[in-house]
Amino acid sequence: MKVKFGSLTSGLESPGAEEFVEALYERPGVRIERIVSTGHASPDGHWYDQDSDEWVLVVAGSARLRIDGEAQDRELAQGDYLFLPAHCRHRVAWTRSEPPTVWLVIHMFTKC
Repeated sequence: MKVKFGSLTSGLESPGAEEFVEALYERPGVRIERIVSTGHASPDGHWYDQDSDEWVLVVAGSARLRIDGEAQDRELAQGDYLFLPAHCRHRVAWTRSEPPTVWLVIHMFTKC
């Protein structure tokens, strides 16, 4: 395996209508992504319900996540992280556009 080097906070040009998702590392059982959001939110009525556990860290910017069954959005600022177990329904309610919100996301897959 080759050594790979990069910066989570470089290349933050506006991703346009869609969030920018970049796979940084992927092997059986794990995928690590950088996501750049500029005011993006989940479409109305859309909930993520994933088969994998997910750990998210806000590297820059800020966001609000809605967890199904909770009365209020979770406020996430730079440096905040959250663990979402598999099938924890959630949605992105809001992301800061300036500066862009940068996420580090780790998906952990378990074999059945």
